[in-house]
Amino acid sequence: MIRKLNQRLAFNFWYLRKPPWDTRVTPPEVKAFANQHPPGRALDLGCGTGTNMIYLAERGWETVGVDYAPKAIRAAKRRIKDSAYNAHFFVDDVTKLNKVVGRFDLILDMGCYHNLGEGEKDSYIKNLIRYLAPGGYYLLYVFFRSTDKSPGPGAIEADLTRISDYFHIHSREDGLERETRPSAWLTFQNQKT
Repeated sequence: MIRKLNQRLAFNFWYLRKPPWDTRVTPPEVKAFANQHPPGRALDLGCGTGTNMIYLAERGWETVGVDYAPKAIRAAKRRIKDSAYNAHFFVDDVTKLNKVVGRFDLILDMGCYHNLGEGEKDSYIKNLIRYLAPGGYYLLYVFFRSTDKSPGPGAIEADLTRISDYFHIHSREDGLERETRPSAWLTFQNQKT
Protein backbone atom coordinates (compact mmCIF):
# COMPACT_ATOMS: atom_id res chain seq x y z
CA MET A 1 0.00 0.00 0.00
CA ILE A 2 2.84 2.44 0.87
CA ARG A 3 4.66 1.53 -2.38
CA LYS A 4 1.50 2.24 -4.36
CA LEU A 5 0.94 5.58 -2.61
CA ASN A 6 4.55 6.61 -3.26
CA GLN A 7 4.18 5.55 -6.88
CA ARG A 8 1.01 7.65 -7.29
CA LEU A 9 2.72 10.68 -5.79
CA ALA A 10 5.71 10.21 -8.09
CA PHE A 11 3.55 9.94 -11.22
CA ASN A 12 1.55 13.02 -10.24
CA PHE A 13 4.79 14.88 -9.56
CA TRP A 14 6.00 14.07 -13.07
CA TYR A 15 2.90 15.78 -14.49
CA LEU A 16 3.93 19.08 -12.90
CA ARG A 17 6.30 19.10 -15.88
CA LYS A 18 6.21 16.96 -18.99
CA PRO A 19 6.93 13.30 -18.19
CA PRO A 20 9.40 11.62 -20.55
CA TRP A 21 6.79 9.04 -21.56
CA ASP A 22 4.20 11.69 -22.55
CA THR A 23 5.48 12.36 -26.05
CA ARG A 24 2.02 13.27 -27.44
CA VAL A 25 2.92 11.07 -30.41
CA THR A 26 0.88 7.98 -31.20
CA PRO A 27 3.27 5.09 -31.86
CA PRO A 28 3.27 3.34 -35.25
CA GLU A 29 1.98 0.11 -33.65
CA VAL A 30 -1.25 1.84 -32.59
CA LYS A 31 -1.59 3.57 -35.96
CA ALA A 32 -1.09 0.27 -37.79
CA PHE A 33 -3.73 -1.39 -35.62
CA ALA A 34 -6.22 1.42 -36.33
CA ASN A 35 -5.54 1.13 -40.07
CA GLN A 36 -6.17 -2.62 -40.05
CA HIS A 37 -9.30 -2.78 -37.87
CA PRO A 38 -12.71 -1.11 -38.07
CA PRO A 39 -13.58 1.35 -35.29
CA GLY A 40 -15.02 -0.12 -32.11
CA ARG A 41 -14.60 0.50 -28.39
CA ALA A 42 -11.11 1.06 -26.97
CA LEU A 43 -9.78 1.28 -23.41
CA ASP A 44 -6.35 2.71 -22.56
CA LEU A 45 -4.93 1.55 -19.23
CA GLY A 46 -2.58 4.26 -17.96
CA CYS A 47 -3.65 6.72 -20.67
CA GLY A 48 -1.69 9.72 -19.42
CA THR A 49 -2.87 12.85 -21.25
CA GLY A 50 -4.95 10.79 -23.70
CA THR A 51 -2.86 10.93 -26.87
CA ASN A 52 -3.73 7.44 -28.12
CA MET A 53 -7.40 7.56 -27.22
CA ILE A 54 -7.77 10.93 -28.94
CA TYR A 55 -6.03 9.51 -32.03
CA LEU A 56 -8.49 6.60 -32.11
CA ALA A 57 -11.49 8.84 -31.38
CA GLU A 58 -10.53 10.98 -34.39
CA ARG A 59 -10.90 7.80 -36.44
CA GLY A 60 -14.37 6.93 -35.16
CA TRP A 61 -13.55 4.82 -32.11
CA GLU A 62 -15.46 5.17 -28.84
CA THR A 63 -12.62 5.55 -26.37
CA VAL A 64 -12.11 5.41 -22.62
CA GLY A 65 -8.86 6.29 -20.90
CA VAL A 66 -7.98 5.69 -17.26
CA ASP A 67 -5.00 6.83 -15.26
CA TYR A 68 -4.42 7.30 -11.56
CA ALA A 69 -2.69 10.65 -12.07
CA PRO A 70 -5.42 13.32 -11.75
CA LYS A 71 -3.20 15.90 -13.46
CA ALA A 72 -2.90 13.67 -16.52
CA ILE A 73 -6.66 13.09 -16.69
CA ARG A 74 -7.37 16.82 -16.35
CA ALA A 75 -4.98 17.45 -19.26
CA ALA A 76 -6.71 14.76 -21.36
CA LYS A 77 -10.12 16.28 -20.66
CA ARG A 78 -8.85 19.74 -21.63
CA ARG A 79 -7.57 18.33 -24.93
CA ILE A 80 -11.04 17.07 -25.91
CA LYS A 81 -13.14 19.76 -24.25
CA ASP A 82 -14.42 21.44 -27.40
CA SER A 83 -14.33 18.40 -29.67
CA ALA A 84 -17.11 16.10 -30.78
CA TYR A 85 -14.96 13.03 -30.10
CA ASN A 86 -16.49 10.08 -28.31
CA ALA A 87 -13.68 10.02 -25.74
CA HIS A 88 -13.99 9.76 -21.97
CA PHE A 89 -11.27 9.98 -19.33
CA PHE A 90 -11.40 8.89 -15.69
CA VAL A 91 -9.11 8.83 -12.69
CA ASP A 92 -9.12 5.14 -11.83
CA ASP A 93 -6.86 2.33 -10.70
CA VAL A 94 -6.11 -0.29 -13.39
CA THR A 95 -6.28 -3.01 -10.74
CA LYS A 96 -9.83 -1.99 -9.80
CA LEU A 97 -11.45 -0.17 -12.76
CA ASN A 98 -14.42 1.08 -10.76
CA LYS A 99 -15.52 3.58 -13.43
CA VAL A 100 -15.29 1.38 -16.53
CA VAL A 101 -18.34 -0.36 -18.00
CA GLY A 102 -18.89 -2.64 -20.97
CA ARG A 103 -16.57 -4.68 -23.15
CA PHE A 104 -13.85 -3.38 -25.44
CA ASP A 105 -12.61 -4.43 -28.89
CA LEU A 106 -9.19 -3.03 -28.02
CA ILE A 107 -7.40 -2.63 -24.72
CA LEU A 108 -4.13 -0.70 -24.89
CA ASP A 109 -1.36 -0.54 -22.31
CA MET A 110 1.82 1.37 -23.04
CA GLY A 111 3.86 1.04 -19.90
CA CYS A 112 1.39 0.45 -17.09
CA TYR A 113 1.58 -3.32 -16.56
CA HIS A 114 5.35 -3.38 -16.09
CA ASN A 115 5.01 -0.94 -13.17
CA LEU A 116 2.64 -3.15 -11.17
CA GLY A 117 3.55 -5.30 -8.18
CA GLU A 118 2.94 -9.06 -8.20
CA GLY A 119 -0.49 -9.03 -6.51
CA GLU A 120 -1.55 -6.06 -8.62
CA LYS A 121 -0.76 -7.96 -11.82
CA ASP A 122 -3.28 -10.67 -10.89
CA SER A 123 -6.03 -8.06 -10.36
CA TYR A 124 -5.05 -6.34 -13.61
CA ILE A 125 -5.33 -9.60 -15.58
CA LYS A 126 -8.75 -10.31 -14.04
CA ASN A 127 -9.84 -6.93 -15.41
CA LEU A 128 -8.48 -7.81 -18.86
CA ILE A 129 -10.56 -11.00 -18.79
CA ARG A 130 -13.59 -9.01 -17.65
CA TYR A 131 -13.36 -6.19 -20.20
CA LEU A 132 -11.82 -7.60 -23.39
CA ALA A 133 -14.59 -8.55 -25.80
CA PRO A 134 -14.57 -11.95 -27.50
CA GLY A 135 -12.31 -11.57 -30.54
CA GLY A 136 -10.90 -8.35 -29.06
CA TYR A 137 -7.25 -7.35 -29.03
CA TYR A 138 -4.92 -6.32 -26.23
CA LEU A 139 -1.90 -4.26 -27.29
CA LEU A 140 0.83 -4.22 -24.67
CA TYR A 141 4.11 -2.34 -24.60
CA VAL A 142 6.53 -3.37 -21.86
CA PHE A 143 10.16 -2.93 -21.02
CA PHE A 144 12.03 -5.70 -19.24
CA ARG A 145 14.06 -5.87 -16.05
CA SER A 146 17.71 -6.74 -16.51
CA THR A 147 17.12 -10.02 -14.64
CA ASP A 148 14.06 -11.76 -13.24
CA LYS A 149 15.29 -10.95 -9.72
CA SER A 150 16.09 -7.27 -10.36
CA PRO A 151 14.10 -4.84 -8.21
CA GLY A 152 12.00 -2.05 -9.65
CA PRO A 153 9.75 -1.74 -12.66
CA GLY A 154 9.95 -3.94 -15.68
CA ALA A 155 8.35 -7.09 -16.97
CA ILE A 156 9.78 -10.59 -16.98
CA GLU A 157 8.96 -13.39 -19.40
CA ALA A 158 6.79 -15.04 -16.75
CA ASP A 159 4.51 -11.96 -16.86
CA LEU A 160 3.88 -12.52 -20.55
CA THR A 161 3.29 -16.22 -19.98
CA ARG A 162 0.75 -15.30 -17.30
CA ILE A 163 -1.20 -13.21 -19.83
CA SER A 164 -0.91 -15.86 -22.55
CA ASP A 165 -2.62 -18.31 -20.20
CA TYR A 166 -5.81 -16.36 -21.04
CA PHE A 167 -5.17 -14.73 -24.42
CA HIS A 168 -3.50 -15.91 -27.61
CA ILE A 169 -0.25 -14.11 -28.53
CA HIS A 170 -1.00 -12.79 -31.99
CA SER A 171 2.36 -11.05 -32.48
CA ARG A 172 5.48 -9.92 -30.64
CA GLU A 173 8.08 -7.40 -31.72
CA ASP A 174 11.15 -7.06 -29.53
CA GLY A 175 13.19 -3.87 -29.42
CA LEU A 176 15.05 -1.48 -27.17
CA GLU A 177 13.57 1.36 -25.13
CA ARG A 178 15.73 4.45 -25.55
CA GLU A 179 18.24 2.13 -27.21
CA THR A 180 19.32 0.64 -23.89
CA ARG A 181 16.60 -1.42 -22.22
CA PRO A 182 15.00 -4.51 -23.84
CA SER A 183 11.32 -3.95 -24.61
CA ALA A 184 8.51 -5.52 -26.61
CA TRP A 185 5.23 -4.73 -28.30
CA LEU A 186 2.79 -7.62 -27.99
CA THR A 187 -0.61 -8.15 -29.48
CA PHE A 188 -2.86 -10.65 -27.72
CA GLN A 189 -6.31 -11.73 -28.85
CA ASN A 190 -9.26 -13.01 -26.87
CA GLN A 191 -10.19 -16.04 -28.92
CA LYS A 192 -13.28 -16.83 -26.88
CA THR A 193 -16.56 -16.36 -28.70
